[in-house]
Amino acid sequence: MQNSSKIVWTLAGLALTIAAQLVAVSPPQNDSGTIVIVLKNGKQQSFNLSEVARIEFNQPANLVAAPGRARFFGDWTVGDGAGGKFTITLRPDGSAHKTQGGSSGTWTVVNGDAQISWDDGWHDVIRKAGSKFEKAAYAPGASLSDKPNNVADARKHAEVN
Repeated sequence: MQNSSKIVWTLAGLALTIAAQLVAVSPPQNDSGTIVIVLKNGKQQSFNLSEVARIEFNQPANLVAAPGRARFFGDWTVGDGAGGKFTITLRPDGSAHKTQGGSSGTWTVVNGDAQISWDDGWHDVIRKAGSKFEKAAYAPGASLSDKPNNVADARKHAEVN
């Protein structure tokens, strides 16, 4: 258990270092920011930055950063365009699952949007729309440049650790 904690803290530090180098980030005014560490097995843990005193590194580790991708990892409650809702799960390995229709697919980030291709032929896109996220759905055979069949709210579930 102690080794897992060391790994998590090491990865947290590396992620912060890389993020600071990739983007000029101003510190949060109210210390309410969080960092999410995602392990290779898909498990993740969130830490409130106001609770972090320091991050120590015992040895360098190989870390690959995919800016913008990690914000999509996890479960999303999305509208179905007809007043109902279902859950989409986006995993770090690029797999996707949903609780409605064809249950599996793959996803990737293109231009800051999570683009999902489902086994049933549908395509969904989760994207930032103002201060919220939305999910746009495209029927089988439609292009992502076409008008979506429906657009609904998308809300990421809070991480539970």
